[in-house]
Amino acid sequence: MSPAAAKIKRREPPVVAADRPALLLDWYDRHRRRLPWRPPAGERADPYRVWLSEIMLQQTGVKTVGPYFEKFLARWPDVASLGRASQDDVLRMWAGLGYYSRARNLHACAVAVLGDHGGVFPDTEEGLRKLPGIGPYTAAAIGAIAFDIRTMPVDGNIERVVSRLYAVEEPLPQAKPLIQELAATLLGLSRAGDSAQALMDLGSSICTPKKPACALCPLNEDCMARTRGDQETFPRKAPKKTGTLRRGAAFIVTRGDELLVRTRAEKGLLGGMTEVPGSEWLAGHDDKAALKQAPALKGVERWHRKAGVVTHVFTHFPLELVIYTADVAARTRAPEDMRWVPIATLAGEALPNVMRKAIAHGLGE
Repeated sequence: MSPAAAKIKRREPPVVAADRPALLLDWYDRHRRRLPWRPPAGERADPYRVWLSEIMLQQTGVKTVGPYFEKFLARWPDVASLGRASQDDVLRMWAGLGYYSRARNLHACAVAVLGDHGGVFPDTEEGLRKLPGIGPYTAAAIGAIAFDIRTMPVDGNIERVVSRLYAVEEPLPQAKPLIQELAATLLGLSRAGDSAQALMDLGSSICTPKKPACALCPLNEDCMARTRGDQETFPRKAPKKTGTLRRGAAFIVTRGDELLVRTRAEKGLLGGMTEVPGSEWLAGHDDKAALKQAPALKGVERWHRKAGVVTHVFTHFPLELVIYTADVAARTRAPEDMRWVPIATLAGEALPNVMRKAIAHGLGE
């Protein structure tokens, strides 16, 4: 036990720590959430469903993920079928879910499981961590939930529960190792996956960020933050750094009922996704410099600038896009590395949300 954890243990209320796992599991058996990837009580979880849901749930809420999970499962019911799919198809299905490196890693992982493991997920944390896109948390989650490995994955919900239970004063992200250590004390001798999911459900439904329903919590008599009355102040967080605003231009070009698009480079932000032509996104955006990056099209001598801007917030920076539009003749060829697609089929393109906003603004929708 680390010195920080030992110090916290000395401050604990006089409650038997060994009772906590049993209290959690008893609460979970009565109040567990019904989720598309979670099997009925008593049944072993499918590693494929656990993995797929965990990748989708990274930085995305359960309500948003649900329809995407069902859509993926209907199209690719197992890891082997997903491993045989093309990355372009996976990106199209993922479009709108955000953080697109997850989709590329998802496909790469399925290919690796199919090619290197015969379509069967490794049943150890070490083996899982060797797969593309699976880090320590995801390996622990799959290990605990699908294979009942005695390990505790710590997501945002569990961080909140544990930091309040023990009144962890150290701010995130520095507190992560300590929270991981303390969370492991909530594991029972068996049912590791249920222990982890119990804490996840507790954080989602009871120990919420604001106005936690402490009276309904199975650990309420044992919670140091509740005893102090400052539970909403946990977990402590360092001040957030806001990225510098970047600006750019997007060019909406129509040829009758078709739109000009291109595919972004495989690596980098929104890698492999579909976009309309545009300028670089820079802090010092300049209209003249942006217009020099417009696609060269026969018959386009002047671009029409739409009123207003399109705004979007990425993880590390906010973005503003100026929208320019142009119409071209029916037989106009697409510039190199670009293509025409029917506007009616745009829903099936791998367009990130920022591009859908730009297109809607440019087309006046």
